[in-house]
Amino acid sequence: MDTKKAKRPASADPRTREGLTHLGRAGNARPRDYDPGLLESFSNRNPGVDATVTLRCPEFTTLCPVTGQPDFGELVIRYVPAERLVESKSLKLYLVSFRNHGDFHEDVVATVLRDLRALLAPKYIEVRGLFRPRGGIAIHPFAAWGAAKGGWAAVARKRLLEEEPPAPV
Repeated sequence: MDTKKAKRPASADPRTREGLTHLGRAGNARPRDYDPGLLESFSNRNPGVDATVTLRCPEFTTLCPVTGQPDFGELVIRYVPAERLVESKSLKLYLVSFRNHGDFHEDVVATVLRDLRALLAPKYIEVRGLFRPRGGIAIHPFAAWGAAKGGWAAVARKRLLEEEPPAPV
């Protein structure tokens, strides 16, 4: 019995079919500034199933647009996909692109939501920023969006109105 794995032809490789350029590629250069073009997606194999995808990004950094000092935090991205899902390595590179970019916390959260919404056209998406205190104040912005079809806009509105601040650390 041959125990060697058969090598799939390139056309059978899902990365090739989906046009993914970051996944499986060693040595991706760290982006120097914010670049939504780094984001890539792939086909949802179960588009008829409503499922929540949660992505926790605990090492997020960006710069204060006024002082240029680093801001550290965690981003939590939750979405209900329709036809596309975000490829995680491209998301990592995209989030790294904020490291040298100056923006307020609220703007970062809105930008991430906007860019992922444009890429994925999800049924529902929310982004929460849990930024470490600066000057004694921790900022935790939250943004949500839902498609009108299927009642997801009502879900987003409800989430925004009922949003509870995170517990103190």
